[in-house]
Amino acid sequence: MRSPEPSLEAPARLVVVALLLAALTGGAVGVDGYGRARRLHMKNKVLEMFYHAYENYMTYAFPHDELKPLTKSFTDSLSELGNLNLEHLPQDYNGSALTLVESLSSLVVLGNLTEFERGILWLSENLTFDVDARINLFECNIRLLGGLISAHLLAKDYSSQLKDGPYQDQLLHLAESLGNRFLPAFDTPTGLPYAWINLKVHIQNFGFSQTSKQNDYGVMENETTETSTSGCGGLQKLMFIIPGYEAAALRALRKLWSMRSSLNLVGTTLDVLTGKWIEYSSGIGAGVDSFYEYLIKAYILFGSDEYWDMFHSAYLAVQKYHEADMRTGEATHWQLTSLQAFWPGLQTLLGDVAAANLSHREFYNVWQRFGVLPERYLLEYGILHPTEKYYPLRPELAESTFYLYQATKGVSNRPRTDIYISLACVQLGFLSSWGHHIYC
Repeated sequence: MRSPEPSLEAPARLVVVALLLAALTGGAVGVDGYGRARRLHMKNKVLEMFYHAYENYMTYAFPHDELKPLTKSFTDSLSELGNLNLEHLPQDYNGSALTLVESLSSLVVLGNLTEFERGILWLSENLTFDVDARINLFECNIRLLGGLISAHLLAKDYSSQLKDGPYQDQLLHLAESLGNRFLPAFDTPTGLPYAWINLKVHIQNFGFSQTSKQNDYGVMENETTETSTSGCGGLQKLMFIIPGYEAAALRALRKLWSMRSSLNLVGTTLDVLTGKWIEYSSGIGAGVDSFYEYLIKAYILFGSDEYWDMFHSAYLAVQKYHEADMRTGEATHWQLTSLQAFWPGLQTLLGDVAAANLSHREFYNVWQRFGVLPERYLLEYGILHPTEKYYPLRPELAESTFYLYQATKGVSNRPRTDIYISLACVQLGFLSSWGHHIYC
């Protein structure tokens, strides 16, 4: 099946703050009914929120990974991402300036090229990935590698406006160094990557050799072979850099797609050595969400019909069965989760705006009820999940809101564009409802 002519212009670079600001510009009174004063107020509020968190991070936490705003301290959280049991934490890891890396693209969109350039120079002179740290491949890919590549693309676009001279691909070189350290994870019989890898890998000619198995560098001895569908099918960011990465990511994606059921559904958890499913529950939430998201965005970016064919079949199947056993199609859960909130945005990118509007309304109704979007809401019982009542400041609903707003200019969802303005602001940053700061 070949893709239809796109009905909407699909943006390729996704920065939540940028999206919110873009939606708030315009004339005195736009077609969405927002006046100039209201737009200016919302724009300034977003700027205030961003710099409130960013400046306090730079003051109290930089160059560590994240700010702990209540204690005016920091956490070096790269090894904690996806590590629910906090196992194998490094002893000598002192951070990778993770929040700075993730903020670079927002600085460009906000027009602060001075701070953007300052960040590039610091990272190029100080950041190294030659650290004895076990990291989650998927989390490090989407946050650290993705942050470097996004900022690299923007630096190329704005190179002539940088005061210290043209951009010299410093962030690309860092991305190459990091991406090369991912490659040992793909050295499996199936081509599906391990979920965890130690960054301290000896690099040779864009390949790899593990410096010492006894030191547990590269893939650690007795490492878990369990990983998620997102962890195997959401690695297309690797393809930006060099052809070797494209081959590794595509091999994993093709193997994953070959494991789909006769209903074109995929599960959420699998074994990278055997290529067998561990968890057969399908859906669009945790463990599988990025599989769909990066398939459609990879098609938008690279234009390959292979991505479209996979995505279109998977989209039709999950729209039909929702959360179900991938083998039988029998329903498993009836719930809304904060990670699922990317779905209306994906539907908008696809051009399925009517479906996107209906999906968005479901998430917004829960947001209205609680003032935030809880991690998990049980629709069948109309209650919060007893152990997942928190809200970790996830950006998925903001992104979906922007896409839908741009597609409709707010005609059908104007009241739903005011989300994310009143969050748990504290002296130095923003808090989730469980008291742990997640900067986004």
